[in-house]
Amino acid sequence: MGEKIVIIDFGSQYTQLIGRRIRELRHYAEIYPFYEAEKVLAGADVAAIKGIILSGGPNSVYDQGAPVIPKNLLNRNIPVLGICYGLQLISHLSGGRVEPAEHREYGRAELRIRKKTALLDGMSAGSVVWMSHGDKVSRLPKDFEVLAVTQSSPFAAIGNIKKKIFGVQFHPEVQHTKEGKILLKNFAEKICGMKPTWTMKNFAREKIREIREITGNERVLLGLSGGVDSTVTAKLLHDAIGDRLSCVYVDTGLMRLNETHAVTERFRRTMGIHLHVVQAEKVFLTALEGVTDPEQKRKIIGRLFLEEFRKKALELGHHEFLAQGTLYTDVIESVSVKGPSQTIKSHHNRVKEVLELMKAGRVIEPLRELFKDEVRRLGLTLKIPREALFRHPFPGPGLAIRILGEVTRERVQLLQKADAILLEELKHKKLYSRIWQAFAVFLPIQSVGVMGDQRTYENVIALRMVESLDGMTADFARVPHDFLGHISNRIINEVRGVNRVVYDISSKPPATIEWE
Repeated sequence: MGEKIVIIDFGSQYTQLIGRRIRELRHYAEIYPFYEAEKVLAGADVAAIKGIILSGGPNSVYDQGAPVIPKNLLNRNIPVLGICYGLQLISHLSGGRVEPAEHREYGRAELRIRKKTALLDGMSAGSVVWMSHGDKVSRLPKDFEVLAVTQSSPFAAIGNIKKKIFGVQFHPEVQHTKEGKILLKNFAEKICGMKPTWTMKNFAREKIREIREITGNERVLLGLSGGVDSTVTAKLLHDAIGDRLSCVYVDTGLMRLNETHAVTERFRRTMGIHLHVVQAEKVFLTALEGVTDPEQKRKIIGRLFLEEFRKKALELGHHEFLAQGTLYTDVIESVSVKGPSQTIKSHHNRVKEVLELMKAGRVIEPLRELFKDEVRRLGLTLKIPREALFRHPFPGPGLAIRILGEVTRERVQLLQKADAILLEELKHKKLYSRIWQAFAVFLPIQSVGVMGDQRTYENVIALRMVESLDGMTADFARVPHDFLGHISNRIINEVRGVNRVVYDISSKPPATIEWE
């Protein structure tokens, strides 16, 4: 991928955000847990590393077992930027002093620049920054100087100008730091000397070349869900190897209304990709009879999907490669920042299991370097229809986890219709793109209603609409009450078996976005 910035993770909730911000500035960045820092900086492509960012984290540098890096990593002639805990660690390793603050500093603060430097160039006087720390630097290391302060932090930004080692006590990666992108851009371009060449057009060209080189004349098998990740994976592979790609879509009967038809049309007609469809609704619904536990539902659906996929794969003949729509978030989250002994390998174990089932030799993951927003941008570059790229997230187990209680064909059909009305109205009112995710939920309760002159005792549908940036946190969407009323009337009038509609106004946290 050419030149890059390496981000060393010390357990901050914002580490992925640092990577995304750097990439938004068109610079490539990779994230590694702290215990891999020395190995990464001794790797064969160390010459490509133009800068290092040390993330924040929940620890104190003096905690027993606190995450650290070898001191000599600060002497590699590679520019370094420490953020929050990263600043404190730089100070600690360089001979400064860090101690608990009398009061934890959390929230907005005004930055006052004390020395003009490339790092802070272009930031305005009194720029708002976001603080979140319990420790503080109380004595600077030798050869470091104060670059900026806040009312509560005399060392809000520090630097060893000669060695190009900098630290900031605030978080430039979060939205609350109004000019954080200016600082990160300065670090990448003015201090690390990088050029903004990380674009999806360049990525697509390089990845297609790489796919052709890796696969040679072998065939590739891909399991499709019809979602954004698998759609972009399929298009990228098809552009690279054409008909040597086999795509398999398993219709579980738990998808959105008319989803199988829409997926088939999109792949076969719009993108010219041959698609093998496995009709397995009866298999899945039979296996789910009487099952109410959501985790058990997930396991049954996952197992059956692999079985149906395997049958079709064997029917299609040998494929040397199995393609996965793995994203960079999957790669990062499969490695625990707490250390090798606590590393979570669930993703890699799943891949190995699928490979064995498919009798495929190797796995290929064309999107493993990309975040979700980058996948969408790549899709636009590949000329995938916009409506296919900006669809709301849909869970792997499908409507089975949006039906609380037992899954039956009648409940699936009822929920499909209610959900379709919700999405149709959002698009009609041009609210769909404003909402991060919207869906209907079937509740396993019945309530009394009145239709005409008769009392009814029928089902309840809950509507869920949330606004979010990445799904990590979310809040309910403030849609007009008359709009909610219109949707409720349509569902009750058009979906037989429903006489009550409710709206979920809980946020995440404490609730989750999905109900199960």
